[in-house]
Amino acid sequence: MSDTHPFYDMHTHGFVRLATSTPRVRTADVAFNCEGILDEARRAHEARVDLLLYPELSLSSYALDDLVMQEALLESVEHEIETIRKASAKLTPVLVIGAPLRRNGRIYNCAVVIAHGEVLGAVPKSYLPNYREFYEKRWFAHGRDCRDLWIAINGAEVPFGVDLLFAAQDLPGFTFGIEICEDFWAPTQPGTLAALAGATIVLNLSASNIVIGKSDERHLLCRASSSRAVCAYAYSASGHGESTTDLAWDGQGMIYELGDLLVESSRFDLHPELCITDIDTRRILDDRMRMGTFNDCAEAEGRPEDSFRTVAFDHAPAPGDIGLIRPIRRFPFVPNRQHRLDEDCYEAFNIQVDALMRRFQSTHAKCMVIGISGGLDSTHALIVAAKACDRLGLPRTTIRGYTMPGFGTSDGTKENAWKLMRALGIEAEEIDIRPAAELMLKDIGHPYAEGEPVYDVTFENVQAGLRTDYLFRLAGHHGGFVIGTGDLSELALGWCTYGVGDQMSHYAVNAGVPKTLIQYLIRWATRSNQFDPQTDEVLEAILATEISPELVPAGEDQQLQSTEAMIGPYELNDFFLHHVVRFGQKPSHVAFLAWHAWRDRSEGLWPHAFPKHKKNEYDLATIAHWLDKFLARFFGFSQFKRSAIPNGPKVSAGGALSPRGDWRAPSDAVADLWREELKANVPAG
Repeated sequence: MSDTHPFYDMHTHGFVRLATSTPRVRTADVAFNCEGILDEARRAHEARVDLLLYPELSLSSYALDDLVMQEALLESVEHEIETIRKASAKLTPVLVIGAPLRRNGRIYNCAVVIAHGEVLGAVPKSYLPNYREFYEKRWFAHGRDCRDLWIAINGAEVPFGVDLLFAAQDLPGFTFGIEICEDFWAPTQPGTLAALAGATIVLNLSASNIVIGKSDERHLLCRASSSRAVCAYAYSASGHGESTTDLAWDGQGMIYELGDLLVESSRFDLHPELCITDIDTRRILDDRMRMGTFNDCAEAEGRPEDSFRTVAFDHAPAPGDIGLIRPIRRFPFVPNRQHRLDEDCYEAFNIQVDALMRRFQSTHAKCMVIGISGGLDSTHALIVAAKACDRLGLPRTTIRGYTMPGFGTSDGTKENAWKLMRALGIEAEEIDIRPAAELMLKDIGHPYAEGEPVYDVTFENVQAGLRTDYLFRLAGHHGGFVIGTGDLSELALGWCTYGVGDQMSHYAVNAGVPKTLIQYLIRWATRSNQFDPQTDEVLEAILATEISPELVPAGEDQQLQSTEAMIGPYELNDFFLHHVVRFGQKPSHVAFLAWHAWRDRSEGLWPHAFPKHKKNEYDLATIAHWLDKFLARFFGFSQFKRSAIPNGPKVSAGGALSPRGDWRAPSDAVADLWREELKANVPAG
């Protein structure tokens, strides 16, 4: 399999390799600083970086005070810009350096963009701090009114102003804008306007001396900027080597994308540092298409794209597989912020609890009716219901749980169902559905009634339908309502029986929770003392059980039906679901992400998400196989089930499938387009 196939090239998928740099610097030593900048540029070239961001005034150094107005220093800056320009002809990265530049008797604090032997443009700083330790207005002119201007640098006229965007002609999506340090402390950021004008990446060249708590403030602003402007946001601050006459520097670099921190530097490092990650520009552009507010704001701001100049450049990185330097969450629906893990899980769990409480109150029902199989979904729905009763001050006997063994029910799951109901103290009963199922199969003339071992869809659906039918009649009999147990993953795949089956209930409390999140939340419940030790023991046993519908009797080898053997691993299906629904990404792009996330046996970004979970790996052929099956099910023949689902709460920002909420689609669409795109763009074998 050749790594020259376009599929393996990250640029084909809209990725841009972005890095921040903290180069070596010496106060007022421009030649020394120039060499430090080029050293980092050469390292970035070896790392196949596309865009490299340096700190504010990195060429001259920042903490110069009145020295910045010395003609000798300013001439040296221009001389070394020429040195960098010439060297850049043999370097891959677009370099964005900081330098003081003169124009019409003023000095501007500028970002200078240099690429492939050319100075592409210069962007002046808009907002100059002049409070506390800052006195920039003493030396610099602000650039807020600098538009549609040019500046002479070493005899060449180059675009100058705050109205510049820079775009690679050969890489759609690779468009960046610039702001400088204080600009993103301003209530209205220049970078926001650049994003509204079309920049997918916003760069911030910063000096930013360090004081206690300032690192957190920078993170706050970077995260907010990337989230609010729907972009990637890179920040690079000055480090060791700047003057410490009155200030200190930590060299903080970080890159966010849509509010997610992708990478950050080590602070207070004595040595130069590159902070590298790959930006998904397609993800950014896809999200903007979905956010009407972003586009409304662009219109309200007078369509900034009309007032920006775009400086186009040829980039043409060498094709081929250069890997992917980017954190990819294997479990995108599962909380992954370790420092706020308990809070995130508490929130997810209690979204369901609170929603169920409200629905129970509004129906004036006497009880909650739920079928308990001993599997994951009914277990999770039951502990949500138990917590809802606790918070409403109702006895748990308000819940009427029914285990309904059928032809494939194993002793283990039936035993777990009973143990769980007893541990939680609910009203528990058992109804054997086999006699009724046998009668129905006989009435409809099914071969099983004649003694033939035919275990087809009809055989399975008779059992699923009877269980739901019993629950609805029991709800009517006891004045209650039926709690649905089906989850988001099953809705995506159509893995539920339509009508009078597990697709229907009075309230689908799990409808916004995918299987991987259900697994995680049950485990969180056992680790956070939500219930007593006896309940926790049963919950752990259920988590360790193979996922199975248990509708077909075990074979001679005593092996139960395996859901994942039929529809694919839930961990992959949930991965596909997130990227298809949340961002609308192409199947080949989803396959590329999944391949990088699952191509080895490492635990991934969140090793304790599934402590007992096997360390899986999936090759590209396996990923493409299951993705094709997912596309066929999701786009091809499952929507009619989702179009008729009962109410249920949205839980994850990753999306939900309610026809009244996140996902609206025709029930008779076909999946051909998506399957053909996958086949055409993902190499076979």
